[in-house]
Formats: sequence, structure tokens, C-alpha cells
Amino acid sequence: MFRTLLDEDTVFGDITSELVIPSDMNATARVIAKEPCVLAGSSYVAENLLSMGFEVVSEEDGSMVNPGDVVMEIRGNARRLLSVERTVLNILGRMSGIATETRRIVEMVRRVNPKVRVAATRKTLWGYLDKIAVEIGGGDTHRWNLGDMVMIKDNHINLVGFEEAIRRAKKASFTKKIEVEVENAEFAIKAAEMGADIIMLDNIRPEEVCDIARRLRSYGVIIEVSGGITPENILDYARCDIDVVSLGYLTHSVRSVNFSMDVRRS
Repeated sequence: MFRTLLDEDTVFGDITSELVIPSDMNATARVIAKEPCVLAGSSYVAENLLSMGFEVVSEEDGSMVNPGDVVMEIRGNARRLLSVERTVLNILGRMSGIATETRRIVEMVRRVNPKVRVAATRKTLWGYLDKIAVEIGGGDTHRWNLGDMVMIKDNHINLVGFEEAIRRAKKASFTKKIEVEVENAEFAIKAAEMGADIIMLDNIRPEEVCDIARRLRSYGVIIEVSGGITPENILDYARCDIDVVSLGYLTHSVRSVNFSMDVRRS
């Protein structure tokens, strides 16, 4: 992703730096936090910069940083430093924003129900980078890709039917868990009886979730709640006897953190 973003930014070069900055000038850049946050993306950014020949010193992912803190120092050719500036800041900003909000929500939920995992979904912009940020913030990544587990959703059911979808899914290896998305108690119980490992209660009101969760406990399944979960209502769901609450909000609606880069001649 780093190289893709950088290539997009420099597809026709960096005309300003090439005209203004001598080709042999070296510089030092300091990346500075402009607001408090959980730092995320520093190891990923540093790894890519090192591969480009820069010298890098950075704070660790997961660190709490405050306004004015220097989270990364980069040394190298001045022109090249200026060309990577926006890519570095965009990645750190987005990933730190996701990690910061994830940690806030995880801590909220743990105060109500310590056993509940807060998970991401696949509603991401940058795929694995977004999920890494969730993980750094203390959340669960859920599926990394479509091959991670069997997950029967409404469109699978629309095409082959509920019971047939589960029967076919059970042909998978024992190494793959089977999750079934349901929207009411009847199908939740039926999925559990047919051998599903995980029941996802999708777009169901908190009071109904609590009732269904109680009924599912005897089946030994993992109970996940998803659909319409927000920071405002997540605690209503966390108070139920569930195992996982997943919300797309973590990766599709979180605000980026503001960082700046100060570049000086070495």
C-alpha cells in the first residue's frame, strides 16, 4: 500500500522539489503529533522507509502520544524526503485514528462486559492496514479475507436456501469455522442445531439479542452481534451474554489523527 500511494503521488515526479531542492542535499524530518492518540502504522511506515534507504527512528505502535511529541525521525536525501511526506502522514493519520477510537470503544465495552471482543468488519478502505490498526488499538481483526472462514450471509441464503447453505458449508475442513448470519431467534437456533460454530445476530435490537443469546448458550456456539452498531448503542449490546460485537464504524467512519512533518537541512 505504501508504494501504491507513493506511486500515485509521484507518477509525474515531484516538480517543486526537483526545481527548488539541490539533488545532493540531505535533510532530517521530524514527524510530530498534533493531538493525543494511540500511535499506529509507525512500524509499517518505518519498514518501507528503511527499504528506500532512509535512516528511521520511531516510537512503537500502540504508544500513547501527546501533542508536540516526535513520533518519528527520518534522515536521508531531501528531495526524496519531501516526496514521501504526504504518504507517511496519511498512513500514520488514518491508522492512528482507527487505533485511537478502537481503544476508546474497547475500554468502554470492557467496563460493562470484560469478556466481549470488539471486532472490525471488512468495510475497509485500506484492507489489512485498517485491520492492523484495529489490532493495535486492542480490537479483533475478524476475517482478514474471504478464505479465513466460512461465513454464510444473506445473499448465500438467497441463492441456495438456509439449510442447504449450512449443509454445503459443512463439507469444509475441520480447520474452518462456520459462521451463519441470522436476523431472528428461529434461524439462530436452527443454525446452532445444524452445527454452526458462530451465530451472527444481525441488525437485531439489543433486548432481542439478550433473549436470543440466553437461548443459544446451551449450544456452545460463539455469539456475535453486528449490524447498526455504533459508539452510542454498543453498550446496550455489550450488556447481553455475547462473545463478539463487530462494527464497520471502526474502519469506515473514524476520523484521521493530525500529524505534521518538519524537514530541516542536515
